[in-house]
Amino acid sequence: MWLYLAKRVALAITIVVIAVTLVFLVIQAVPGDPAAALLGPRATPEMKAQLHQQMGLDKPLLVQIAIFFSGLLHGNLGFDVFSRRPVSEIVFEQLPYTIELIVSSILWAVAVAVPLGCYSAVRRNSLVDQVAGVMTVATIAVPSFVMAVYTLLIFAVNLRWLPAIGAGDGFRDRLIHLILPSLAIGIGWVGYISRLVRASLLEVLSENHVRMARSFGIPEWRIVARYALPIAILPTVTILGVGTAWLLSSAVFIEVVFARPGIGALIVNAVNTRNYPIVMGVVLVTTALTVVATTVSDLVAAALDPRTREAL
Repeated sequence: MWLYLAKRVALAITIVVIAVTLVFLVIQAVPGDPAAALLGPRATPEMKAQLHQQMGLDKPLLVQIAIFFSGLLHGNLGFDVFSRRPVSEIVFEQLPYTIELIVSSILWAVAVAVPLGCYSAVRRNSLVDQVAGVMTVATIAVPSFVMAVYTLLIFAVNLRWLPAIGAGDGFRDRLIHLILPSLAIGIGWVGYISRLVRASLLEVLSENHVRMARSFGIPEWRIVARYALPIAILPTVTILGVGTAWLLSSAVFIEVVFARPGIGALIVNAVNTRNYPIVMGVVLVTTALTVVATTVSDLVAAALDPRTREAL
């Protein structure tokens, strides 16, 4: 297990380095002068040259990459070109809002989807199974930003049950402000996870150890909960880790629609203003979160099923 852990950590570090390097190259390839975008149309060549020097854009590309990773090793992600505040301070100031949105979305989705998937598998082809199948496919097909707009119009504008924008102040108020954004993100995962749990559970319920448990007269609910579900849940654990990148990308749209603070809104503003240090800081943090989530899901799957350790 320790060897597997070491391999996963080494692979995670390699992925982060490659991803950040590729994003750095893509940002440099974007047409336009960031100094002109930051200083405005009245900027003089001297002012642009000074800003290029401050941002390190006057150096060769390989040197810029080396400087960025050198600062990263010392915990320095650079400075915001507008406020001159450390990028790490700005990013980690907004990160909790995005994390609480993602965690709340996936928690309620799993809490609804796993029991629904189990019931659909145990009561296969029943009315509930058929209705759940139609509804889950429909929710998967609807993008999160479309769901965000409709939930906003229905529950905030028309019914006025829930707040429309912002993150709220205080614990209770923040929970209320999380309902609509987390609903917009999580409802698609309810369908996806429930279908995945149903398919996996149907396969496990047909295995020999489950038949043997039934022959001993063990109640069906106990067979599902103790002998079948721990095995059938493995694909869901893996998908949740891989799906972190999808959750982060969904959070970008949701935070813009609901005017919430977070790294999604932060990177949109940074891209519009060509604020390269902020863009790189957000990309680095989101890439690290995705890799960490994927690694953790692989480790959990390896702990539940030792056979998966042979995959690496």
